[in-house]
Amino acid sequence: MQRLAAWTDLVETTFVLPPSDDRADYRVRIFTPSREIPFAGHPSLGTSHAVLESGLVSADASQLTQECGAGLLRISIEHDGGKRRLFVEAPPAQVVEAGEDSQRQLRALLSRLAPGPLAPALVSGGRKWWLAEIDGEAALRAWQPDHRAIAELALATDSLGLCLFARSQSPHYELAVRAFPCAIGIDEDPASGAANSLLAHYLRHAQPDGPLAHGYRVSQGRELGRDALLELRVDDAGGIQVGGQVQTVIRGQIAWPRDS
Repeated sequence: MQRLAAWTDLVETTFVLPPSDDRADYRVRIFTPSREIPFAGHPSLGTSHAVLESGLVSADASQLTQECGAGLLRISIEHDGGKRRLFVEAPPAQVVEAGEDSQRQLRALLSRLAPGPLAPALVSGGRKWWLAEIDGEAALRAWQPDHRAIAELALATDSLGLCLFARSQSPHYELAVRAFPCAIGIDEDPASGAANSLLAHYLRHAQPDGPLAHGYRVSQGRELGRDALLELRVDDAGGIQVGGQVQTVIRGQIAWPRDS
């Protein structure tokens, strides 16, 4: 599995297996080009879409249970005008560290960017990310990151990398996000479900009465020629779902010899 994931060179590659827990509909293992990870949002959504499309589970289901390294996670299925929308339950999260002086390496990385209202934070939940708010969507989108420095920060703090966000005046989304999982050899991720779920947790934690505490929409990936629109939902107990419309872009077969 790891060799195939390295060969595809995608941010994540998933593999579907029979569940080991009777409560699950299927089991998924998730690999970056360099290692296996317990959870990732978009691979979870893509995998649930694939098992529905392939008939491995009933296409009439309204909910699936995914088994992965982060445990059993619910995936809600909604239909909107003939389009399928999927939302995955994010693992529980916690703020590990927060404050302007959290990391000298982080301060150096962001020295040329005006900070937003919230202090940077290291947040963990299935995966671990540094989060930092930037003042202004235009500044965030124009930023040229130092990928080596982000990788050094991530490796020093046992995290995947750095996720930056800025509040937006667009009528279509409330936040613009850029995510750099440089610890696993990826310069920038065009759509980060796990990082965005940690961001939703941090926003609720830091601003429980704020306008984003119960959910919002995210634009991500334009800097890479993509245009992902993610929806974050936060319930009264702090449970988080991340998702949106999922669609098939490639359908086919891979011939992969066992001894390759």
